[in-house]
Amino acid sequence: MNHAPSPSNFTAEPLPTRGGIDCDVHPPAPETDALMPYLDDFWRQSFEMRGFNRLNLAMTASPPNAPINKRPDWVGRDGEAPIDTVRRAVFDELGASLAICNPLHGAQILHSDDMGAVLCRAVNDWLAEHWLDRDSRLRGSIVISAQNAELAVEEIERRAADTRFVQILLLSMNDEPLGRRRYWPIYEAAQRHDLPVAIHAGGSYRHAPTATGWPSHVIEDYIAQAAIAESQLLSLVAEGVFARFEAIRFVFAETGFMWVPSFFWRADKTWRGTRAETPWIKQPPSELVKRHVRFTIQPADALEASQIERTLVHLDCDDLLLYASDFPHWHFDGQAALPAAFGAELGRKILRDNPLATYPRLREALAKEQTA
Repeated sequence: MNHAPSPSNFTAEPLPTRGGIDCDVHPPAPETDALMPYLDDFWRQSFEMRGFNRLNLAMTASPPNAPINKRPDWVGRDGEAPIDTVRRAVFDELGASLAICNPLHGAQILHSDDMGAVLCRAVNDWLAEHWLDRDSRLRGSIVISAQNAELAVEEIERRAADTRFVQILLLSMNDEPLGRRRYWPIYEAAQRHDLPVAIHAGGSYRHAPTATGWPSHVIEDYIAQAAIAESQLLSLVAEGVFARFEAIRFVFAETGFMWVPSFFWRADKTWRGTRAETPWIKQPPSELVKRHVRFTIQPADALEASQIERTLVHLDCDDLLLYASDFPHWHFDGQAALPAAFGAELGRKILRDNPLATYPRLREALAKEQTA
């Protein structure tokens, strides 16, 4: 079954992606047994006594081996290690020069604050040893659980010294909207270390993904993810995150971007009529978003080149979009990761300039390479 638009629906061959910086790559979630060496004696014994070491804690909303969740040409070949599959698909076939790993793991959504924090720590250590140490083109995201900001900040502080970790990874569905002050210590740490905060689609499902309750089908949940991202973006604006943290940057990953123009229109219009309630919002929301937020291009919801072109006109900002393959998810066919509708000039910005402007640690690494 084809789950992505056919390239024949676009008016020209896709733009080349060689040399691009891939801002959303998903290593397969580690089995719990693989994380045991990174736990201290107390937690390792606890997991063994309770049988947790035999559980697969990958998030059930994103099962790694489900056919709908993985492109068939990106399935590992016989005997091929997962990191070699990424090398083949992301570096060899799509031509990325660097790739940011976003591990999606159940550690981020556990009810136990302590267990979630311990497992996030283990995932980060596992990522460093089994991925970042083995390929200098890979970068990492600091995986944290947002349920306990104090423990999340501890993990950020622990990992921030390793400059191969270039951002902090949150999920879009949490206990509360992400603009609320319970999350502000995370943003303070992010700004202090000059680390963008990535908000990736998915989460704990402790609340229904729609405002009217639980849906029945995958299509309902999938489409609702854009509305969830829109709510989180509005929360960051309305609660004053951008006023309090003037240098912070957010990356919305795998949430789409074609809904953003309508968000701009409605948010700006409504702000003008209700601004007395939120005096800390001193500029139209669209201007704040353009300054502080970026969006990965996969998935793009367009079926026609003209739809992308109209969206780009309404976005009216060449800095908003970041290249991403979203490996191994299936959001486009073949090599059409960057549709021709973006145009060559904007395509170059999406591939390299915008990621380098978003991620200071990538700029610093590139500068070191050029002076070496």
